[in-house]
Amino acid sequence: MLERDIAMVFQNYPDIIYAYTDIAYSEFGKEYASALVFAIPYNKRFTLHNYSEMAFEKTIVQTREVVNSLQSDLETILINHTVKYNIPPVEQKDEQSFVAPFSFKYAAVKAGLGWIGKNNILITEQYGSQQRLGVILIDYTFEEYGISKSNQCPEECNRCVDICPYHAIKGIEWHPEIKREEMIDYLLCSRQRSKFIEKHGRKSSCGLCMLMCL
Repeated sequence: MLERDIAMVFQNYPDIIYAYTDIAYSEFGKEYASALVFAIPYNKRFTLHNYSEMAFEKTIVQTREVVNSLQSDLETILINHTVKYNIPPVEQKDEQSFVAPFSFKYAAVKAGLGWIGKNNILITEQYGSQQRLGVILIDYTFEEYGISKSNQCPEECNRCVDICPYHAIKGIEWHPEIKREEMIDYLLCSRQRSKFIEKHGRKSSCGLCMLMCL
């Protein structure tokens, strides 16, 4: 049974939370019935007291390696079951629209892993904003899908808004119909973080808005 074999894989990753959702809402729903969505917590919990950009970047890289390892294990299971699947890219390549082919965050909300905060990042009860998402699209209908969580950010909370050094976060609550540009100025955020490239060869990882959801 596919669900059983997938569950056995996740037993080797006890800190990772995962769930399934149907993706009929997506263009990918024409080829795949479901999405397996998982959230991998960072191996270090950051606060304003222990944060540094370099340490945060190192943690992101290490978490990405866990994503790759887990995806490899899951691919083996799917291949053994001869199930068609697709691993969509987590990040966009378009530096103007900043839109990825498949929204990991929206799928995670649909799967019931968490909700999207004012920082336009997924927030889970277990890890706040400090996790990395993974998604595998699968041409298989699972017996149980997650149930969407409602937005649990307090209306008066603006900690992620106030901490943003670029003033890119607008303090607007997320809902399914909202456009991202109503919540955050991604172009401004990208432009400011790109100033890091000349010295470090990469954009700044920043992440300060993630620290505030504990």
